[in-house]
Amino acid sequence: MESLQIKTASKKYPVYFGERILENLHSVIEDVCPSVSNILVISDEAVYKHHGKALMKELPNQALSYILPSGEGAKSFEHFYNVQTFALEHGLDRQSLIIAFGGGVVGDLAGFVAATYMRGIPFIQVPTTLLAHDSAVGGKVAINHELGKNMIGAFHQPEAVFYDISLLETLSEKEWRSGFAEVIKHALIYSTTFYDWLKSSVSTFEDLKGETLIQSIKEGINVKAEIVANDEKETGIRAFLNFGHTLGHAIEAELGYGEITHGEAVVIGMCFAFEIGKELIDTTFPLEEFKEWLHKLGYRTDIPQGLDKNNLVTKMKADKKAQHGQINMVLLKQIGEPLLMKVDEKTILSLLSETLK
Repeated sequence: MESLQIKTASKKYPVYFGERILENLHSVIEDVCPSVSNILVISDEAVYKHHGKALMKELPNQALSYILPSGEGAKSFEHFYNVQTFALEHGLDRQSLIIAFGGGVVGDLAGFVAATYMRGIPFIQVPTTLLAHDSAVGGKVAINHELGKNMIGAFHQPEAVFYDISLLETLSEKEWRSGFAEVIKHALIYSTTFYDWLKSSVSTFEDLKGETLIQSIKEGINVKAEIVANDEKETGIRAFLNFGHTLGHAIEAELGYGEITHGEAVVIGMCFAFEIGKELIDTTFPLEEFKEWLHKLGYRTDIPQGLDKNNLVTKMKADKKAQHGQINMVLLKQIGEPLLMKVDEKTILSLLSETLK
């Protein structure tokens, strides 16, 4: 079992990762939360069906579980309220621990429950998807609003992240594709070496196994860890982690949450950001070569037809990076050189018009 440390202004905590390490979870809990009074596992139907029994076997007999429906729809006020009610009814106190056992949806909702229950109790992230290598680290937790994704949330760092890679074995190719998009994003905003290694190592998702998978996750987490260490609450460079997300989130919201995976939407958003970059900055990135690799991996790089360009722009203006109705986008001059830039609405509408014909 390997580990690395996440350091932020408010907390330092470990990330553990390896294959078939679930039996070590109880010792991690003892190390990071030695005075736990009770444990509540929050998971979803699909994850709990496959892995719930194995997880609960490693926890005290009195540990509780709350099972959410699978999918982005679980990140709602209704489910947030229901979990809070369950915790109150079962007597959880300030020494209780929440375990977020699932992908990014479960991690976001469970983390927000932990951040707000009795003004904040500890939680541990136990990710079960590749996508969650991004969302499980850094302390951003939230639920969705119909007018925007992750609009109601908090910064609440976990006590630890426990990443058993073997839990990813039941993922569908669609889920692998969604998660790998965030690995690609980390490489693009940070390192030519990392990006070139990904391109040469992963030509199909069959390649994403064993040491290649562990190295991808490790490098992705290292990128995020370095950025979060310097900007915990997104007042500066942490915004670079949102490369591809301005349009990506708008597409998710406009299509309806769950109609396209987060990672697939982010890939479209990254390609669009490169097109914006051609217009506004002297980008040297080989976009067509990038798209060719993405297509081999099964990604689409064009905006889904039928979406309304004005609605997309309205949702982009509601993005958390926007200021005074002005759209701010993360662009790349070249790999490892991101910048946050105000983009004129007319420029965005023009490019959307070319795509949505």
